[in-house]
Amino acid sequence: MEVFNRVEQKYILNEDEYKILFKKIESHLEKDYYYKSKICNLYFDNENDDLIVNSLEKPIFKEKVRLRSYNVPNINDTVYLELKGKFNGIVFKRRLEIILSDFYKYLETGIIEEKYNNQVMKEIDYTIKKFKLKPKIFIGYDRLSYYDKDNINFRVTFDANLRSRVDELNLELGDNGNLFNKKMYIMEVKSLSSIPLWFTRVLSEMKIYPNSFSKYGEIYKKQTLKNERKKKNKKIIINNELEENLNLSYMEGKLYV
Repeated sequence: MEVFNRVEQKYILNEDEYKILFKKIESHLEKDYYYKSKICNLYFDNENDDLIVNSLEKPIFKEKVRLRSYNVPNINDTVYLELKGKFNGIVFKRRLEIILSDFYKYLETGIIEEKYNNQVMKEIDYTIKKFKLKPKIFIGYDRLSYYDKDNINFRVTFDANLRSRVDELNLELGDNGNLFNKKMYIMEVKSLSSIPLWFTRVLSEMKIYPNSFSKYGEIYKKQTLKNERKKKNKKIIINNELEENLNLSYMEGKLYV
């Protein structure tokens, strides 16, 4: 069980920016324990997508629930159930280690097993039941993780190959999905205190600035836009078919006024 608060910032890089930036900062970094991994997430929401819709409106306070694994798990592996929120720019996270099969059992019954009956699980359980949450989307990406040689509490991660799917919402079913943008890198900076001066100097030199990019949010917006276009195109097709039928009826003398 973990509980912590920290500052997080995201930066969107293209491939050239990523390569140049990394060369400038790599002498300050050490590889993390989970240095190279495939991050697999199940994000939770309700039928109306209330959590993500609220998040996109950029409120002072927002929260999300997700189930995460580092690489594709099997049903008996340990995964991480998380309640993550943000208030005035400060991120808080409640995280619980849980066996994947035990989580599926909880999701089906709504009953917390005694071995997981702690404050963090109670908070997550309350949020799931309050908003009637269920798995809504799988989001995966390839991550490289580092920490500052002089400050283990300062971490930098680089995410690539952002992908998602809205079916087969089980972590053990693999990390495949629709690719969001193969040329985009998402750099995340996480710190319990201030950002090191050497890092801010490099960002300033390269004119790289924070971005409020949300993986779930951007995928949701892209999918929503795609669905709206489908509806619009379907409506156009139906209208065209109606017009053709009317014209045909008129030509055959079947249309009467």
